[in-house]
Amino acid sequence: MKWICWLGVLFVLGLSTVNGQDKDKGGDAKALEGTWIPTSAELGGQPFDEKILKSMKLVVMGDKYTVTVGEGVDRGTVKIDATAKPKTMDIMGNDGPNKDKTFLAIYEVKDNTLRVCYDLTGKARPTEFKTKKGELVFLATYQRKKP
Repeated sequence: MKWICWLGVLFVLGLSTVNGQDKDKGGDAKALEGTWIPTSAELGGQPFDEKILKSMKLVVMGDKYTVTVGEGVDRGTVKIDATAKPKTMDIMGNDGPNKDKTFLAIYEVKDNTLRVCYDLTGKARPTEFKTKKGELVFLATYQRKKP
């Protein structure tokens, strides 16, 4: 369960920005920068543990992310493709429980809301913002924290 919490947090995950400005025609890299607080999440068709959700925070600066869950920290980089339909995100862990792991995700960012859906197995990219029972797919919605 602990690794699922960390993987879920990763993006959300996911979050997150760019290693390739050529794939960011809509300015999503800039829109993703900031501090994000999860407002809802689900894993495998089930709501994510509320206690863990409340202890999470995602910070994105440039192509780097830092996820904090309680006292734990996970860091890495994100590469987005804002030209894909749906928009895609590759999340690469550099330090922490997801070091040397890559997760494939889809995302959407609108105003101060970020949604990320990714496969925790690292083997496939979701095609829709949906989770199903028995699958290791994580979906999270974040709100931008105001300064």
